[in-house]
Amino acid sequence: MKINKKARTIAICIAVFSVFYVFLALRPLSTELHLAPEWTEDISHLQEKKDDDILLPFHLSQSMGYFTPDGRIVSLIMFPFKGAISESYYAAYSADSSSVDFFKSDGSKAGVIEEYGFPYFADDKIFVFLPGGSSFVQCNSEGKREWLYESYAPVTAFSSSEGGTVAGFADGTLVSFAQDGTIDQKFMPGGSKYSVILGAGISKDGKTVACVSGQNQQRFVVARKNGEHSQIIFHEYLPDDFNNQVVVAFNDAMDTVYYNYKGGIGIVDLKHLKSSHLPLEGLVTQIVESKKNNLIYVLSRNAEEYTVTIIEPFDNLVGSFHFKAKSAFVQVKDDMLFIGRDNKISRLSVSRK
Repeated sequence: MKINKKARTIAICIAVFSVFYVFLALRPLSTELHLAPEWTEDISHLQEKKDDDILLPFHLSQSMGYFTPDGRIVSLIMFPFKGAISESYYAAYSADSSSVDFFKSDGSKAGVIEEYGFPYFADDKIFVFLPGGSSFVQCNSEGKREWLYESYAPVTAFSSSEGGTVAGFADGTLVSFAQDGTIDQKFMPGGSKYSVILGAGISKDGKTVACVSGQNQQRFVVARKNGEHSQIIFHEYLPDDFNNQVVVAFNDAMDTVYYNYKGGIGIVDLKHLKSSHLPLEGLVTQIVESKKNNLIYVLSRNAEEYTVTIIEPFDNLVGSFHFKAKSAFVQVKDDMLFIGRDNKISRLSVSRK
């Protein structure tokens, strides 16, 4: 009897394990990310532009222009000193320009910026950083001044979204602006021995700002507008000081913010106010989101080697690849990834299989 009872117990365990194993076996395997090369074009290979073309901007060394997703380079502008470009506008300028002609992406003249300084385009927004480095203006679509902000300290960080603009200064002050130039937030994150803002970002709705600040106890701070005041909702100290400018970027859903620091990428989940860190060497030059694939592409540089690091929410490092170049950029459109390097642009399709 004891033997039969023991045998029945073993049989039941085997049966339960078998059912459990079948359920595990029926679970679909996790998909893997696949990057497939589609085309590569030399930027000097100009082709005709069509009226319905989608135009994507590029900026490589002393060249800028526009290309189409299907691989046609439709404009190329060479400049000896500086150039600025966005999806809406472009301009080439010199160090002592008292005014700058600027153009729409189709090549037609948009207007004249009658300001001394360096133009900067953020999509359809036009800014000019004035001589001395501590003041800037926003201009309208014709290049006329709309509003001015002046400070005694140099601008050390700057970013703009459709909801507003944020600027950081060498004295450790962080200022955000509404569309009309009124100040939304102004405060000093503090917490470090030496104050300076090394990088700043602003959310799509303009209500949340973030920055990397300070030397000797460098830290990352996220603040949200709360009535007439700013409320710091998250901060963390960083392991080592970084002396370079950094990139701070919110995702489109405004639930995650990314930033770089010495030796890594910081990722903050704004819903649960928790952070994660991924190792990364070199200087980050871009953090770009692909909403279609729900991926983040981080472009970093170490000497003349560039790395593209791919992250999926919240903090899953999918993979990375490297290439040699003196200048480079990343650009996304739907499920397409574009890589610019020196004088060439390539398109890769991105899929999960």
